[in-house]
Amino acid sequence: MTLTVHQFACLADNYGYLLHDAASGETVCIDTPDAEAYLREAAAQGWRITQIWNTHWHPDHAGGNAAIKAATGCTITAPAGDAAKIAGVDLVVDQGDTVTIGAYTGEVINVGGHTLGHVAYFLPQAHIAFTGDALFALGCGRMFEGTAPQFWASLSRLKALPGDTQLYCAHEYTASNARFALHADPDNAALAAYAQEITQRRAKDEPTVPFPLARELATNPFLRADDAAMRARWANHGGTIGDAVETFAALREAKNNY
Repeated sequence: MTLTVHQFACLADNYGYLLHDAASGETVCIDTPDAEAYLREAAAQGWRITQIWNTHWHPDHAGGNAAIKAATGCTITAPAGDAAKIAGVDLVVDQGDTVTIGAYTGEVINVGGHTLGHVAYFLPQAHIAFTGDALFALGCGRMFEGTAPQFWASLSRLKALPGDTQLYCAHEYTASNARFALHADPDNAALAAYAQEITQRRAKDEPTVPFPLARELATNPFLRADDAAMRARWANHGGTIGDAVETFAALREAKNNY
């Protein structure tokens, strides 16, 4: 495989990603929270930025677009539903569309909920996906613009990816997410072991990203909203158990106030 993901910290708790294909020489910025950091990191690697793939419109994801495009002449791909709020867009994409870097094809997945038009980028040949603020390790994005049915449908699309997919989210939120996850799903032994590992890694200032989807399916409470035990715990109305959407909505509201 000729694809490399260069990951680096930027802003307060964002991760920056440069996706580089050695065969073609192409380099893609996955979001642009900090233009200076991206340009510096690309230069240090000896890479030329050729594209930006935005996941959504928030400034800590698209705020560096204009400066990077001015410096490199790169093309900018952005989600159709958010594009009106994003600078310098050349191409809009949505569910079912594709993007390319060299010989690799990325599938665009609509994961609206955090913002209405949020997308993720899945590269099946490389077994990686960039999920922005839709899905975090042990968490999901705050539901600023979307609805619970929309967001659950979005997460269900991510749940359907191969379990060995390595997920790259946009923030280092895992320690705080783990605390809520243990509150939400206290009897989950796999989660308890995962949370302990996270504590150890963060104590050494190690990143918790990327992470495999299979582990999230077993431990992330938001992805487990269709699990019978989670539904009974979070959508139980005197013995009448709600569905996955109601469970997800209850979990998201509880996390907002945790």
